[in-house]
Amino acid sequence: MSRITAGNLCLGSAPDSWGVWFPADERQVHWTRFLDELAGAGYRWFELGPYGYLPTDPRQLAEEAGARGLQVSGGTTFGALHRPDSWADTVATARRVSELASAAGAHHLVFIPAMYRDEKTGAYTEDPQLTAEQWSSFGARANDLGRILLEEYDVRLVLHPHADSHIQTQPEIERYLNETDSRYANLCLDTGHVAYGGGDNLDLIRRFGERVGYVHIKQMDPDVLAQVAAEELSFGEAVKRGVCVEPPAGVPDPAEIVDALSALAAELFVIVEQDLYPCTAEVPLPIAMRTREYLAAQGVTGTARPRLG
Repeated sequence: MSRITAGNLCLGSAPDSWGVWFPADERQVHWTRFLDELAGAGYRWFELGPYGYLPTDPRQLAEEAGARGLQVSGGTTFGALHRPDSWADTVATARRVSELASAAGAHHLVFIPAMYRDEKTGAYTEDPQLTAEQWSSFGARANDLGRILLEEYDVRLVLHPHADSHIQTQPEIERYLNETDSRYANLCLDTGHVAYGGGDNLDLIRRFGERVGYVHIKQMDPDVLAQVAAEELSFGEAVKRGVCVEPPAGVPDPAEIVDALSALAAELFVIVEQDLYPCTAEVPLPIAMRTREYLAAQGVTGTARPRLG
């Protein structure tokens, strides 16, 4: 069902939708082109993406965003909460990104668990399953990190389930939520990655809606998902085969997601994040424009900043 407006949802996009996965890569568009096209496509909010891709000087970032009528919704980082020897680096990186996001007026850090397969080669780098001890460590460190970011930067930690990571399937997502404290660690519901892991987005929204603090909206091609299962493809290979598709194609149905999210009490950023790495420079803009128009027709706009509870 289309809505005139889903008043609690604020639309934005991310460098990922322009084929950006890394701070620097010869196959990615320059950050000025990303910001120019983002504004030209009608978006007003954006996520920072990989730290170092966009300017990391707060003054320069503010000037570049402001000149285009743009505002920052949140920052993004990877980290390995299950590895004790990575804790110091994980905290340091999260602090750096949160400091920049906070300086830009943003209050969310999208935290992506470390992947157990290499993003470019698909090679396994560690066991896909966490031990009971690692799970306990993961939850405790998510709480600790979330507390640090909230108290020092007024930034909320929202963990992003991700393909080829230890928080991918619905049971893993639910275990993460059960292992963590809602005061400090919540969920960035990435609708595409939930579908990739075989989960049910509508069920998660219905049962854990109070833990959804931020949203990445994307869809996956069921035919490519079948190839992933049959051939044990890495996420990087799946993206190359076009697993991420623009709405209204793919699963889950974005209109159903918008309807479910609009019934929540919370006000939320809904960030378009269609994985396109690698792609030619001319590909992202038309997709971004069509996607914004489709979601606007569902009532998702980018005209106001969500209030934090």
